[in-house]
Amino acid sequence: MEQIRYFEDYVVGEERVTTGRTITETDFIVHAGHTGDFFPHHMDAEFAKTTPFGERIAHGTMVFSIGVGLTASVINPAAFSYGYDRLRFIRPVFIGDTIRTRVTIHSKENDPKREGVGRVVERTEVINQKGEVVLAADHIHIVERRPKAA
Repeated sequence: MEQIRYFEDYVVGEERVTTGRTITETDFIVHAGHTGDFFPHHMDAEFAKTTPFGERIAHGTMVFSIGVGLTASVINPAAFSYGYDRLRFIRPVFIGDTIRTRVTIHSKENDPKREGVGRVVERTEVINQKGEVVLAADHIHIVERRPKAA
């Protein structure tokens, strides 16, 4: 789905929450294969029993990838991702947890490098089924300003 949304259309404080996604053992295996991260905290059930968590924990990068993917429901041709700041893995995610992502427009500012665009910062929080934030990051978008009437 495509929707043009210009810098002026974003409202600080505006919030949306995605649908949920249950994390599976297959997710762990596929992510480990893609990244090469086979650390025992993620892949070795017997080792994980000896850790403070008592079971395998999800790769933080996997939770980030899935959490961000949940937000990708609309294509806005007037905006593009500039990157993420302040990424934090706050709580562990386990096999069987269901996560969803809450996105809140945190701030808007002029882009110091480019004319005709601004920066929109979305606070991105991945939340588990208990309502706990497990991951947080600021997603920075470069967004075109509304064209001036001729």
